[in-house]
Amino acid sequence: MPPSESAPLDPAELRRLFFRVFPAVGLAMFGAALDQTIVAAALPAIARAMGEVERISWVVVAYLVATTVAAPVYGRLGDAFGRRRMLLVALGVYAGGAIMCALAPNLFLLTVARLIQGFGGGGLIALSVALIAEVVPPRERGRFQAYIAGVFAVASGLGPLAGGVLTQFLGWRAVFMLQPPLALLAAIMAIRRLGNAHPGVSRGFSFDWAGLGLFALFVGPALLALDQARRLDASGLGLALALAALAAGALFLLWQWERRAPDPLLPLALLGEASIWRANLLSAMVAGAFVGSIAFLPIYFVAVRGLTPSGAGLALLPLAATAAFGAMLVGRLFARTGRTMRWAGIGLTCSALLLLAAVLGMGAMPLWAFSAMLGLVSFGFGCSFPMVQVTVQLAAPRERLGSATASVQFTRALGSATGTALMGAVLFGSLVLQGGGAAALFVDLVNHGAPALAGLDAAAQVAFRAQMVAAFQAAFLTAALLVSGAAWLTTRVPLRQA
Repeated sequence: MPPSESAPLDPAELRRLFFRVFPAVGLAMFGAALDQTIVAAALPAIARAMGEVERISWVVVAYLVATTVAAPVYGRLGDAFGRRRMLLVALGVYAGGAIMCALAPNLFLLTVARLIQGFGGGGLIALSVALIAEVVPPRERGRFQAYIAGVFAVASGLGPLAGGVLTQFLGWRAVFMLQPPLALLAAIMAIRRLGNAHPGVSRGFSFDWAGLGLFALFVGPALLALDQARRLDASGLGLALALAALAAGALFLLWQWERRAPDPLLPLALLGEASIWRANLLSAMVAGAFVGSIAFLPIYFVAVRGLTPSGAGLALLPLAATAAFGAMLVGRLFARTGRTMRWAGIGLTCSALLLLAAVLGMGAMPLWAFSAMLGLVSFGFGCSFPMVQVTVQLAAPRERLGSATASVQFTRALGSATGTALMGAVLFGSLVLQGGGAAALFVDLVNHGAPALAGLDAAAQVAFRAQMVAAFQAAFLTAALLVSGAAWLTTRVPLRQA
């Protein structure tokens, strides 16, 4: 168990703690984070092999739904039965799901396997972060959470490359066979290095099955509705609205049930604590701006800047990679000062201002300067990542540490999906208002890439690019407003000092 004092550890103690704890939780986190990007590179090959291109997004959506639902489940079970024990269970489910994915003969069974794998992967993320809070002293948690952000950045950057190489030379099934050995190694490390983790308090525990069912009935339709909205297809609007109505009804029933459940899956009293819900809300807003930007910027680089897909990936790299450096900086600052939201507020304020500058310069700023500015925006985003986790963990009692930590994960997932859908709606709506067939051409560009512009003459391409610049300015103004709201929320979180 960690020492209770809030003073930072001396360097020697910190090194010993790092090499004892981080390899175990970091490797578990690495596998789960890698899976979120490595499969993307294999999707075209999977679609060709399965012959169901129109349904290939199920592979991604199923994993996202499962990880979101899994977060509070493992958080609560970890509180009751011990987080190390449940981490081993999650590793087993994750590895088993990966093997099922590799052996799946059709898309339906592959989707089922991805649900199983995602249910394990969601547990790995929630439990790894909670284990750090359990064994690391409060003042050092920011530093360790920053290392977790670094693991995410490395995994996110390595995933597409590894997925592409494995798919090209060994076939798409090899992508899933990479995960079981990683899970086995992480399990061995967890057994050897996390032996002093808290065993949990399971006396009188009864799992909230009704709450889990209602939560799944909320998360699944909500994410599917947002996925339909992100596709920018008017024919799917009715389905999206129906799914949203189902999600809203399930959310109301979930709220009613959790208020009176004897051992609720989602402890509303805890999640309603001001420091926790405000930290979660600002985290969701940042995630929405971050993931939404990553989702739509490749289209901007191809359609407006005329880059190739690989060139667009390189231009996007600063936005995807530099958040980890911001997280590492504030982790060190927190260890020295004990202040939480101050550093998140400074970083997010700078990001909001830089996004506004990017909006103004989107049509004329040199590409290198625009890409560098995106890197600085991401650096500011990263300043909030560890501070949200630390704030939520400090505000939660030990017996609910897992549930509180998991709340950050599922609010970020919902925020990412909501922000992406919102930015897409603003982008598409701006093109519709400009008229001239720009909206239809944009949808064709999303579905088929740069070849969609091949049939346009030079004048039409110039006009379309001007329309795209205006639409992207509106979308990124939306992102700037989200980040500005998150920066303001950092001033409203009561818990500001460890």
